[in-house]
Amino acid sequence: MFTNSIKTFILIFGLVALFGIIGNALGGPRGMAIGLGIAAAMSLYSYWFSDKMVIRAYHGQEVTPNSNSKLYWIVSKLANRAGLPMPKVYIIPENQPNAFATGRDPEHAAVACTQGLLELMDEDELSGVLGHELGHVQHHDILISTIAATFAGAISNMVNISGRQNQRGRGNVLLIILAPVAAMIMQMAISRKREFMADEAGAEFSGNPLYLRNALQKLETYSKQIPLQNKSHPSTAHMFIVNPFAGIKSLFSTHPATEERISRLEEMARNKGLNSW
Repeated sequence: MFTNSIKTFILIFGLVALFGIIGNALGGPRGMAIGLGIAAAMSLYSYWFSDKMVIRAYHGQEVTPNSNSKLYWIVSKLANRAGLPMPKVYIIPENQPNAFATGRDPEHAAVACTQGLLELMDEDELSGVLGHELGHVQHHDILISTIAATFAGAISNMVNISGRQNQRGRGNVLLIILAPVAAMIMQMAISRKREFMADEAGAEFSGNPLYLRNALQKLETYSKQIPLQNKSHPSTAHMFIVNPFAGIKSLFSTHPATEERISRLEEMARNKGLNSW
């Protein structure tokens, strides 16, 4: 938790500074003040409303014990094993199988999965996926992920606007130059290691590393075959268990290779004396 708190501070500081530099380049001292103000407002918004922002973007529908007792019970069981408060649970109306977690801390967390995930996975595999997401909650990854998504979206929009202006001969190439810098800051803050750690947690909470292994095998295949219909938020790709925008080139990709994740889970299974085949 302490390490992620430091990472969150570094991420916010770096991105606020970046917005100040952009503002200064575009509008001098007044532009810098505006850039810093926007960045500060975005940081506060991400902190207080992170559990609602991404859910709303993907039209999440909250789950109750009455609306989907099976899904609610699985999350409740996993949260109890993880020693976590019961998070809010949402279903995303998408056919692509996928899932993510968001929120500012374990007491204000939300776990979401797509309709496609519920239809594709059996109960064990679903436990592995949701256990992975609760691993992100337990490790306090969710706040830094949402803040990164907020800033990444803003930077991408600025780069797109700058690109359109350049086509008309009035653009400022500074934004295009700084976009890779922003991506580097994101990737320093959101390492691939966090996915491996969440995989380990998912294996522990679900009770068997092979549950998540089997789920990842399906996700690797079907997430590429079934596109996400809501393509308006590519800056949130790092929040999902597998990249939902595999066909979209992104500066902010942070997912390790699925094959490596599967290999690590199979090694965990062998160490536990389980037959990985």
